[in-house]
Amino acid sequence: MKYNEEPLKYYYGKYGFEISEVKKTVAGEKYLGMMLEDGRIGVCATLKQKIDVETINDDSFPDLDNLEHRLIYNAYLNAMLNYRSDYKDERDIFEFINFGNYHKIVMIGDFRPLVAKFRQSEMEVSVFDLFSDREGVMPIEKRGKYLSKADGVILTATSIFNNTFHGIMESVNNNCDVFILGPTAILDEDMKRYENVKVIFGTVFDKNDNRILDIIADNQGTRHFQKFGKKVYI
Repeated sequence: MKYNEEPLKYYYGKYGFEISEVKKTVAGEKYLGMMLEDGRIGVCATLKQKIDVETINDDSFPDLDNLEHRLIYNAYLNAMLNYRSDYKDERDIFEFINFGNYHKIVMIGDFRPLVAKFRQSEMEVSVFDLFSDREGVMPIEKRGKYLSKADGVILTATSIFNNTFHGIMESVNNNCDVFILGPTAILDEDMKRYENVKVIFGTVFDKNDNRILDIIADNQGTRHFQKFGKKVYI
């Protein structure tokens, strides 16, 4: 079953937005970070999008047709929902999923350390990324064709805020397993209402860890704050 409603609009309909819950929001070149009043922390990659955190005070927020608003709201959901699960252990996606069982793997998002693991294991993976011109990244115009034939897709969680998630999910065939990956991920079971989504891999931080927001404000990215978080999955 395919769903017509994209994730952020679905979640806004379910949870809305309460500005009184937000304690602090910071934006850097690579990420936006948000801390709620109870210390929960959410992040969202910016993908070079310029962010004015004061937009959160606009009467129109969140306008989910506005990319800047979507990014901030994604971080809010990340903070609000990612602490609800009782994570049993910490696992890396390559340790958890036996990709040897798949024959046509597509990666949306240039996850370089993960690509290296595929190469080292001599497994083929077709990589697409809107912002990477690195050697080996496929031309974006071929993405739809590769997605339609894939039996396994590793999908960057940034596809949710940049509004490409729904189109990608519509492009995959019914027998394709989709794995959502990245600190931006919303770790909530309702994301699996999109039937192809099998596992979601994300990051959870200790509450009130101001180091995360400081790193983001200093224009640093995943490899700098990831060590202070836990790689978890649902």
